[in-house]
Amino acid sequence: MIGRFQVMAILQAARAKVLGLALDSAKSWGLNRAIFYAAAKKGFVKPKYPPSEVKIPEKVIEEEMRKEIAKTFEIYHLGDEMAYSVKMGKKRMFMIGNEVQSPESFYKQVESRLGKNFPKVWDEAISICKSYDKGILKSQRYFYETVYKPRRDELATKWSKL
Repeated sequence: MIGRFQVMAILQAARAKVLGLALDSAKSWGLNRAIFYAAAKKGFVKPKYPPSEVKIPEKVIEEEMRKEIAKTFEIYHLGDEMAYSVKMGKKRMFMIGNEVQSPESFYKQVESRLGKNFPKVWDEAISICKSYDKGILKSQRYFYETVYKPRRDELATKWSKL
């Protein structure tokens, strides 16, 4: 079953990829934005930044490396939207609270639900995003109102039937 959360994560990842982020960073962005909007919908408490520690689900990383990753904390802007990020090697990963949204987390929460159909869904999401002017993709509001909102339920139904 694909819900609005997965549709948001995939379209946001495709948006980030079309706007120039590397694939792993784009998946991190997509999951980050889906979690952010789900939390915002419920109302959430703003965490303290920079975080004192970094959690990376689905990865085993030694404490010393976690401290080094936490030192790379910075704000990143994709168009007019901002998110907190850290660098893991040369890869930018996005975070909420002290938890990093890794490509492995994207796989676990989004990609695995589609199984072998994920590449087909990904290509469709990329195609949808490429059909819009980059000005729309760079705007948090216009992306939500123009790209995501009108098709979120249609895509959830369509992708659930694959």
